[in-house]
Amino acid sequence: MREGRPVSSNLLTLAEIEAARERIAAYVKRTPVLTSDGLDAVTGARLYFKCECLQHLGAFKVRGATNAVFQIPDADAARGVVTHSSGNHGAAVAGAAAHRGIPAYIVMPEGTLRPKLAQVARLGGQITTCAPTQAAREAAAARIAAQTGAAFIHPYDDRRVMAGQGTVGLELLEEAPELDLVLAPIGGGGLISGLSTVVKAVRPAARVVGAEPAGADDAARSLAAHELIPLTEAHTIADGLRTSLSADTFAHIEARVDQIVTVSEAAIVAAMRVLWEALRVTVEPSACVPYAAIAEGKLDVRGKSVGVVLTGGNADLDKLPWFSAA
Repeated sequence: MREGRPVSSNLLTLAEIEAARERIAAYVKRTPVLTSDGLDAVTGARLYFKCECLQHLGAFKVRGATNAVFQIPDADAARGVVTHSSGNHGAAVAGAAAHRGIPAYIVMPEGTLRPKLAQVARLGGQITTCAPTQAAREAAAARIAAQTGAAFIHPYDDRRVMAGQGTVGLELLEEAPELDLVLAPIGGGGLISGLSTVVKAVRPAARVVGAEPAGADDAARSLAAHELIPLTEAHTIADGLRTSLSADTFAHIEARVDQIVTVSEAAIVAAMRVLWEALRVTVEPSACVPYAAIAEGKLDVRGKSVGVVLTGGNADLDKLPWFSAA
């Protein structure tokens, strides 16, 4: 808990996250925690990478979406589910709906990466495209919900989703129980809301730090101002982080996140290449933002044990950023 911050009585609980783990156990993978002697030598820290890039469908989003889909009452679930997403959450909702045998309607903005569109379609999601704005996404999802009766599942502003994402933290701390610091990217804030809930309950001495692109820094500005500041424009390669916090996720950040740092686009691209080479895993730009913060010197990690959540691996292999100038 951050000293001097108001604490809402309606914050997510560890019990909700533990219940989510049982609910989703048959549908998610316990992803590995990888280490690298080379990266430890470079940073002076002991780094533990929680590889959600190796999760089913290539991202942590399957956890929250599955937890939400399987809590919908049968009568409501029969009409299906609807969401809006730039990719990973949409695929996760489509996959969970397929497991439950119900329709999934996925609103995706124009410009969504080709592999993410293809994955949603492969999973049976019925895709509707819209203008690449938050307002357009919300309007299209609301229209589909009204037409079909489908239950809406927000990508992050949903307690069920946040609880599912928090199961990442349970697994990480079981593998590396003595962490001094846990670092994760921030987009809408669902992951860090669940993750910080676990860390502050299980390992209260550990600090929780969020990382975001300098070109999409609403969380950093909101925390500094002690009020929610919406993201009006996003300029970053990290497409999964081009979203604003909600009032609920901001409340969790205010209460349980110790610091938010921002990183440059060059640092994100460099971190992406380093992680591919050092860990031999595919990571997408959004997942590289936490390591970029370490590499760019935004955090003092020397001598510390640091957990780093690699959130996804759905990169477009035809458009790797270090070849963009070719």
